[in-house]
Amino acid sequence: MQEWLHLVYKIPRNPSKIRVYVWRKLKKLGAVLLHDSVWCLPSHPKTKEQFQWLTVEIQELGGEASLWESQLVLGMNEECIIKEFLSQVDKEYEEILEELKKEEVDLISLSKKYQQVKVKDYFQSTLGKRVLEELQIARGGIHG
Repeated sequence: MQEWLHLVYKIPRNPSKIRVYVWRKLKKLGAVLLHDSVWCLPSHPKTKEQFQWLTVEIQELGGEASLWESQLVLGMNEECIIKEFLSQVDKEYEEILEELKKEEVDLISLSKKYQQVKVKDYFQSTLGKRVLEELQIARGGIHG
């Protein structure tokens, strides 16, 4: 059974830059919004450490935050949560594939973008594997 981390927080409305800062951090981590200010990540040592840092940061910025570790007992289907994670990364993988179709391709920036998406691909998207293959082909590393 998958274990989950839930970050629950409250931030003062002003200044709004703090709210945007926290939101961007959550998006960069690939966290999924479950309800209002309840964000979720699969529980791994790395994600736990990242959420712990963010919890402390929110508190230092004048907000309230708590980090929970849980297992789903009843309610939302775990597969639905996993699909939400996959959906997030698949959108970004699709953008990379679209860029690879263009005549002028910046392989360095696309490779960097792939690495950034791969970090939050917690459930090994099949589209991510395809993007890696396409990048390797574009770089001349693998021939189809």
